[in-house]
Amino acid sequence: MATAYFSLGSNLGDREGNLKKALAELWKINGVSVKKISSFYETEPVDVEGGEFVNCCVEAEVNEGMEARGLLRECLKIEKRMGRDRKKKNEARIIDIDLLLFGNERIDEKELKIPHPEMKKRLFVLIPLQEIAPGILIDGEKIDALIAKAEKKEVRKMR
Repeated sequence: MATAYFSLGSNLGDREGNLKKALAELWKINGVSVKKISSFYETEPVDVEGGEFVNCCVEAEVNEGMEARGLLRECLKIEKRMGRDRKKKNEARIIDIDLLLFGNERIDEKELKIPHPEMKKRLFVLIPLQEIAPGILIDGEKIDALIAKAEKKEVRKMR
């Protein structure tokens, strides 16, 4: 078993509803057991068109038969089913599901990078992640230290 962490975000339509729908879809992935879900946070967009995002993080246990690449494919299928169009890079999105960490794996491929290369700089990832995994180390650094160094963008806990 491996522990995987995800970041989910939406800045189109019913943002909270979109996250709830994506979370329900994550539960349905064979071999994935969702263990923790952070609170929802409203955040300023970073390098993306549109209004504010609603974000959360998820911790899941993944069975040995599921690899990071397969898990990423499942996440992309969820995005597509929900109407996400990945043709343009920095546009508003109904749903965005990022695989942040997968056990102790380090992957550096065109389509998949683990740990996620931007996560250490983004409060909208770090703050919800800290809520569900307060002792986590990312590239050997404590999450508290990463939060202290990250660019200060507003992140408001919704509930």
